[in-house]
Amino acid sequence: MSTDMVTEINKKALELLQRDADKILKLIEVQMDNLTMPQCPLYEEVLDTQMFGLSREIDFAVRLNLIDEKTGKEILDNLEKKFSELHESYKRK
Repeated sequence: MSTDMVTEINKKALELLQRDADKILKLIEVQMDNLTMPQCPLYEEVLDTQMFGLSREIDFAVRLNLIDEKTGKEILDNLEKKFSELHESYKRK
């Protein structure tokens, strides 16, 4: 496999993971906008399931050397940070 092809595959894997993270962020935003209580058990269950799924995707991509571990951790850390920011802004309402 050529270096260009490997680089393209790695970029595509990173794009797909980032899209999945963005979908989770949108889910968080919708839930925060529509729920009166962010501690809703169903909301927490969906978020936990989505975050777990993304972490497994990232782990798989790391094991295949499609992305490095640091990049995978950054994706999850950024998503968790955004979730915290949204949660804090909701509390201030």
